[in-house]
Amino acid sequence: EKQSIHWTASARIVSDPVEKAISAARENWLLNTIFPVVNSATTELHIISPYFIPGDQGVAALQKLAAAGVKVSVLTNSLAATDVVAVHGAYANYRLALLAAGVSLYELRPEIIRQGVSLFGSSGTSLHTKAFTVDGKSGFIGSFNFDPRSISLNTEMGVLFDDPGLTIEVNEVFTDQISPE
Repeated sequence: EKQSIHWTASARIVSDPVEKAISAARENWLLNTIFPVVNSATTELHIISPYFIPGDQGVAALQKLAAAGVKVSVLTNSLAATDVVAVHGAYANYRLALLAAGVSLYELRPEIIRQGVSLFGSSGTSLHTKAFTVDGKSGFIGSFNFDPRSISLNTEMGVLFDDPGLTIEVNEVFTDQISPE
């Protein structure tokens, strides 16, 4: 299937300052820009993150959205698909609380059987997309994982967009990846 380029004038690059990696203050410009968008969801929030570790604050935020009637769905790697077993172990600690709150969790199965996994990662992961969409009208694609490392250490960047057409395209990828096929 041939994909076309989606052009939009309603997108902007957002990033952390490079000083974040070395600064004691660790100011997080990206987080302060994208989390208000995530928290603005009123009907639907789709998150794609290969290294999803929401932490207590992230769980509370997603629980609050779900309690307000937002359909919250997360796609991440399964244990069989991950290239970092420690990340999946950390994510597993939050799984029951998220499910109890009504958050839908989808874990991608591997496409091929690999010859082992690593504690530190590799380029062979099944899912590597980092994105989210909000209410079918806006979203983000970039380097930000919903995990403590992206929040407090890594300098992250991405494209924040407010374009229903582009959001539909990202949601089609999400829908395709969570299908049983």
